Amino acid sequence: MAGGQSSRFGLDKAKVELGGKRMLTRMCNLVVEATGSVSVVAQSGRYRDFDVWIVEDRWPGEGPLGGIITALLATTLTDGGRDWNLIVSCDMPFLTREWLAYLLGRALTSEAHEVLPLSGNGPEPLCACWRREAGVQLQDAFDSGVRRVTEAMKRLRTESLDEQAWKRFDTDGRLFWNMNTREDYKEARRIIEGQGQ
Repeated sequence: MAGGQSSRFGLDKAKVELGGKRMLTRMCNLVVEATGSVSVVAQSGRYRDFDVWIVEDRWPGEGPLGGIITALLATTLTDGGRDWNLIVSCDMPFLTREWLAYLLGRALTSEAHEVLPLSGNGPEPLCACWRREAGVQLQDAFDSGVRRVTEAMKRLRTESLDEQAWKRFDTDGRLFWNMNTREDYKEARRIIEGQGQ
């Protein structure tokens, strides 16, 4: 997902560079490694200079819930054979292919509508697997005025993965960390350039 306004950041986070790649390219490559394909939910025309399939956000400016629903509806319309969507935010520089592969594996054996990690900050719905059919319940919530993803999730069967499940993929405590400010970006650059990634 790359539909946010980046208001606290001051410029488009998807276009900043980390480790020699723009953030959106970096995240798309990671998702392709884990899943085999990728689409980006964003406002129309926003990322024409990226070589990636853009799914136009049906509710631009309405927050991540609208973007999640857009992704699930797009899967229903264009790829009815896939039950699951891996949905990640484009500003999470420390996600790994190993963690995403584990998350996908858990989803493929789950009876839930959503499989997501629980971090010290609570649920992480922007690093989660969402079952295609959950789009109906989420849109019902959205149409009734709900905008918080965690509020809409109350209508779904959710499987939560606690620290015991994800900690082995995150020895530094950064797996779900995202870049909200320029200071966050500077810190991410310092760490990634120090690791030579």
